[in-house]
Amino acid sequence: MVQIIDKKVNLDFPFGHHLHCLIAQIPNHLRRSEQGFAVVDPDRKWAQVKSILDLVSEGSGNLKKLHFLMLPETSVPFARFNDVLTAIDTSFRTNTVTMFGVEHITLKKYRELLERFGDDNAEAIELVDKDIDAGDVLEMPVNWCCIAVKESTGKLRVFLEAKSHPFYGEEFLDKFHDLYRGRHFYLFRSKPACFNFMTLICLDYLYRDLYSSNIKQIIDHANHLFFTTRQGLDTLFVIQCNPKPEHSAYRDVISGFYGEYLEDTPGVRETVTVFANSSDETRMEELPMEKGFGNSFVVINRHHKLAGVQLPEFSTDDFGGAPVCRLRFGTGTRLCYFNLPLYHELDPRTSRVPLKVHIIMRWSSEGSWVRVSGDEMVGGYELERE
Repeated sequence: MVQIIDKKVNLDFPFGHHLHCLIAQIPNHLRRSEQGFAVVDPDRKWAQVKSILDLVSEGSGNLKKLHFLMLPETSVPFARFNDVLTAIDTSFRTNTVTMFGVEHITLKKYRELLERFGDDNAEAIELVDKDIDAGDVLEMPVNWCCIAVKESTGKLRVFLEAKSHPFYGEEFLDKFHDLYRGRHFYLFRSKPACFNFMTLICLDYLYRDLYSSNIKQIIDHANHLFFTTRQGLDTLFVIQCNPKPEHSAYRDVISGFYGEYLEDTPGVRETVTVFANSSDETRMEELPMEKGFGNSFVVINRHHKLAGVQLPEFSTDDFGGAPVCRLRFGTGTRLCYFNLPLYHELDPRTSRVPLKVHIIMRWSSEGSWVRVSGDEMVGGYELERE
C-alpha cells in the first residue's frame, strides 16, 4: 500500500473564517499514446487552462479570497507544466494551493521531476528508486498530479504525486504500457493556521487490496494525528476524470469514511471531501464510454444537515442514503466557487450556514468565462440548515 508522508507548509489562513475553493470542471479530450494518454489539441486546452489562471490572478469580485484551486486529472498538457508553475509563482496571491492533473509521462521523466523539486519530494524519490532498482520500469506511463503551494512568504513549493490505481483503460498485461502505481500521498499540515489537507487522484479514493485500503490508511493516519495533536484531516481533495461519478462504489467508501459504524474516527469526523471532475464534454478516444463525467461534489458530515435544494446548476442530497450531506454540481463545463464549511455540528446557537455557493461560471462560445444567469448565482446562494 501507499505511504502517507507528512509535510509542513507555511499557510497563514485566517482564523475563524471559512476558506474558499474553486473547482474547474473543464473537459478533457484524450487519446492513447505510448505514454498512457495524451491531450488532443494541447494548444486549445492550454488556452482554456490559462484563462482560469488569468481569472484567479485578476481576482475580480471575491476571487481575491481564493485559497484552493482544483483542475481535473490529466487536464494540463505536459509541455505547459512549467507555464502553470510560472503563472502561480508570479501572479497568484500568497496562501494559495493549486492542484492539477498533468498529461501522462514516463516514469523516467517523473523521476527527473521529483529530482528537480527534490527539496519537497525527497521521501517520494526514495520510494520511486526502490521500484526502479527492482526492475525495468523507466518507460512505464505515470498518471500524476502537482500540488503547488504558494506560502505566506511568497515561496512556491511543488509536490508531485503519482496515481496509485489505474482505471481499466490504463491497465495492460504488457508491463511497459501498464500504469505505474504511485507509492505515496502527502498530508499537508499548515502552520500557523493548523489546517490539514490531502490530495488524491480519482480511483486512489477507492483502491483496496486483500490487506488494506487507501481510505483506511488515511483514516488511521488522521486518527493518530487526532490522538497525538488533537488535530484532524480538515479537507480531502480528489481530482478526477471520471465517467461514473455517481457509482455505488463511491457511496460505499464515503459511507464507511463518515459513518463510524464500527469505531469512532475523530480524525476524519469533520473532514470535508471535495471531488473535482472533468465536464460532460470529456472524450477519451478508442474507449467506448457512455456520456458521463461532470457532477463534481462536496461531502460533509451528516451532522451539518443541509436543507434540500434542487436547482439547474446544483442540488443537495445524501448520496443515496449515505450518512452525509452532499452539494452536487451539474455536468457542464463550469467554474464552481464556494466556501469550505467551518467546523461545527448542528447547533441552534450558531447562525452561519455551513456552505455557500458564491459564483458559478460557464465557458462561452467566445472563449471566456461568464457568470451563470440568475439572481441567486450573482449574489451567492446559501445552503440553509434543515
